[in-house]
Amino acid sequence: MKSKIWKYSKRTLLLALVLVTIFVVNLIWFKPFFINHFYDRIFVEFAFQNPQLFTQMGQKFYYDELDDNSPEAEDINNKLLLGTYDLLKKYDRQSLSGQKLISYDILDQFLQDTIEGNKYDDYGYSQTQRGGMYQGIISFMSDLHRIDDEDDALDYVTRLTHIGRVFDNTLIKVSKQRDNGAIPPDFIIIKILENLHNIRDPELKDNELVKDFNEKLSKLTELDENKKNSLKSFMNVTMEKHVQPAYDRMITYYEELLTQADSKAGVWKFAKGKEYYQYRIKSVTTTDYTAEYLHTLGLQEVDRIELQIKNILDEQGYDTNKTVGELLNEMSKNPQFLYSDDDEGREQILKDYQVIIDEIDKEMDNTFGILPKGKVVVKRTPEYREKTAAGGSYSRPSKDGKKPGIFYANLYDITATPKFGMRTLAFHEAVPGHHFQLAIQNELQGLPMFRGFMSTTGFTEGWALYAERLAYELGFQNDPFSDIGRLQAELLRGVRLVVDTGIHHKKWTREQAIKYMFETTGLAMSDVESEIERYIVWPGQALAYKVGMIKILELREKAKTELGDKFNIRTFHDVVLRNGAIPLNMLEQQVNAYINDIGS
Repeated sequence: MKSKIWKYSKRTLLLALVLVTIFVVNLIWFKPFFINHFYDRIFVEFAFQNPQLFTQMGQKFYYDELDDNSPEAEDINNKLLLGTYDLLKKYDRQSLSGQKLISYDILDQFLQDTIEGNKYDDYGYSQTQRGGMYQGIISFMSDLHRIDDEDDALDYVTRLTHIGRVFDNTLIKVSKQRDNGAIPPDFIIIKILENLHNIRDPELKDNELVKDFNEKLSKLTELDENKKNSLKSFMNVTMEKHVQPAYDRMITYYEELLTQADSKAGVWKFAKGKEYYQYRIKSVTTTDYTAEYLHTLGLQEVDRIELQIKNILDEQGYDTNKTVGELLNEMSKNPQFLYSDDDEGREQILKDYQVIIDEIDKEMDNTFGILPKGKVVVKRTPEYREKTAAGGSYSRPSKDGKKPGIFYANLYDITATPKFGMRTLAFHEAVPGHHFQLAIQNELQGLPMFRGFMSTTGFTEGWALYAERLAYELGFQNDPFSDIGRLQAELLRGVRLVVDTGIHHKKWTREQAIKYMFETTGLAMSDVESEIERYIVWPGQALAYKVGMIKILELREKAKTELGDKFNIRTFHDVVLRNGAIPLNMLEQQVNAYINDIGS
């Protein structure tokens, strides 16, 4: 009897082993039985090709590696992309529902967009004054590479030994773009070189990577000083042998590229510039709007918002015979709206930003059903890049919650941070703007891993601009001058529609665009120049804000109108945020389904 039971047990075990083997082989080499397994497989495949993604997830796999950005790795990624798309299409979309269907449609749209974008792979600019590998490696290491023990510290330094390879491959990519006629304008290359020198030229002890490493190392109380000094020595040798020579090679390359550059600002100068710009519009806004339509929309928005600003300024006793730009520029220079131009003033700005964020954060449970668990802190934009950075930016929290979200405030030009504009910027970058949307997306449960990371610019930036308006509607902008700050920020987004299409569609020069923005918005000239040069190297991205905001407001108004007393703002916001950053056409589908469910 016992041997019979054992025989059956062996058969059962063998059968289970065979079934598991079939399942694993199918999962890895063929079409997985279940679509969620397919989603997770492709994410893992991509992560193994791009090990820095594991670090972004808060994991320490391949913690001593940097991504392989060689042409050969790029080919592998492209083949993986095409194979993934082909495999996705083998699943029956009609049989899917709920989150499985949403995941399918998000991935389908993302893959189509990426495959189309590969046609323009050698267009655009890999390295710009606003970012690229030469800056990104510093942000990545300082923001995401934690040092919790000696091994982490060794991995930090070992990672930096790969910089030479990564930078050289980056320059291969830049050379392909150059050969295709995509050379950044001369005024952009000058600022890239300025940034490179700001990183490379300081003494080793003042280098951003060295400072970050030493600061993190100082917090390891379990390591004795001899061990710490040994690690610091390893770091210094690596900087001298690998990191600094890599920066030197990039500086030399861009000095030579500068001799080949012209001052033409728009992508219209590329061989397929018109088609490339239309692709960029579709990619960032997830709409089929044309450049001409968006240019006209921008002009209409500028007129509407200027009228609102003039009405408020008229009530405050200002001479509204002047242009809005002139009035706003005068306000931004008024001492009553400025902090002292010193370290003390800059420190106070950071403290006041945190107060603004904490104040509104306490009240959000009345307006949102889903709230992020992670918090947000305010930091100054690192000085090595603040001259060319935006007025504010946001870095999402780590997925494991150990690193909070960070709102970076640019304090380079004190006149670019007038007090009346601070609340709006805080609402946009932090609560209830980018921090709410991205932290909630980070914390989504039970969904394929790619859903936590995928981003749609029209959604993310549209939400942040909508958040500015929402904060005003909730009573957090009662002061008329703060309301001016809100409207000035919205005016900027209207102007962006005009100047982005002006530069890349209507062939405006850098100077034309700067003149229009400065005269219309009243922003500090340092901000205006930074903004315009951002649009030059990042075509189409600036269009997403207004397009996304308008769509969210349209959908909210539709829900209010059709649901009447059944409309609930908390539920509406949950519908918008609960699926992460999805394309605007899919957001419309979700809101329509919500209206049908509640209204029926």
